[in-house]
Amino acid sequence: MANQHSAAEEKKHHKHEGPKKHIIAFIFSILLTVIAFAMVAAGEINTTFIYFMLVLMAILQVFVQMGFWMHMKDRGHVFPIVGILSGVVIVFTIVIMAEYWAWW
Repeated sequence: MANQHSAAEEKKHHKHEGPKKHIIAFIFSILLTVIAFAMVAAGEINTTFIYFMLVLMAILQVFVQMGFWMHMKDRGHVFPIVGILSGVVIVFTIVIMAEYWAWW
């Protein structure tokens, strides 16, 4: 009887999303990729603007991938998120320090 109760509680906390959100996320990912390719292929746009937009779309793509495909938006993913953010901070620190060292 206790096992049935805990299984029912577990089902309450884990809700299946269904394919609708995954299809929307997939279409959004494809759209971001097509826009990036189209901007670069156009060639007549300011390169600074293209770089800025590519970085912005890459950041959006990371959030879509992490949120929908790796399920980082769900509860119980605190440690992976902390690990990923720590890695990002370390990489940015290394890049900034390498640039500073090269310009010294």
